[in-house]
Amino acid sequence: MTLQGKVALVAGGTRGAGRAIAVELGRAGATVYVTGRTTRERRSELNRPETIEDTAELVTKAGGEGIAIAVDHLEPDQVRDLVDRIDRERGRLDVLVNDIWGGDVYLQFDRRLWEHSLDDGLRMLRLGIDTHAITSHCALPLLILRPGGLVVEMTDGTAEYNAAYRADAGFFYDLAKVAAQRMALAQAEELRPYGGTAVAVTPGWLRSEAMLEIFGVTEETWREATAEQPHFCVSESPSYVGRAVAALAADPDVARWTGRTLSSGELARIYGFTDVDGTRPNAWRYLTEVRDAGLPADDTGYR
Repeated sequence: MTLQGKVALVAGGTRGAGRAIAVELGRAGATVYVTGRTTRERRSELNRPETIEDTAELVTKAGGEGIAIAVDHLEPDQVRDLVDRIDRERGRLDVLVNDIWGGDVYLQFDRRLWEHSLDDGLRMLRLGIDTHAITSHCALPLLILRPGGLVVEMTDGTAEYNAAYRADAGFFYDLAKVAAQRMALAQAEELRPYGGTAVAVTPGWLRSEAMLEIFGVTEETWREATAEQPHFCVSESPSYVGRAVAALAADPDVARWTGRTLSSGELARIYGFTDVDGTRPNAWRYLTEVRDAGLPADDTGYR
């Protein structure tokens, strides 16, 4: 699996899935532009310590070339400047990963639409929908210059799982994540005449930096969290979805998936990769068949 000579933009690559995707694209040999709002000099409203510079260094350490650029993807001029720079420096864009989010700080669980803060809800939609639309609008003219371009819209939940309303997370979160799947479908149709592909990709229960902190564990000790939340047994490291996206980017027949919503667990079985511990967790099937069915936690057959 090689991406030597390929250029990728991971928009929203500061932490979590975005960081892991950038690193795995770099491990396959790609040049990866990593964007976000948190730098070593400035933090976003999430107020977390991870930075785009850290991600770029990890990309380079993995074997690629990481380039960090501070961008607010709600600002079209900043995104246009970013794409112009990629064009000047590389003259091509092969992979666009729209992973911009940052809306977790505005989540209000178990609240009905009219009970949720309207300002916070609309901010989530801006962060989860507008940013993706702005970035694709600016970047696709460069991506379509060569056939074979790939757009990955990061989402949360498979198409089947999201067919039901995500009532716990609420109206705004549900809408933002389903919209990413619809954006993948729309871009798939518009890219088809240019030989391009667009898909939506979801991780499972992601052991992001924030999630590990919530449970008070590390990536090495994450199983200790199952004492508090037994169903966490089916969780996965960010590297798992990173490997999923890298496998898609290196697949010469990736167009077979265009318009689809794909999960890390599904792609692991197709492309043969594993999570960092050698397992292949299938979180969305587990959540449907075990947790949501009210059964006791047991990941047998789901890893």
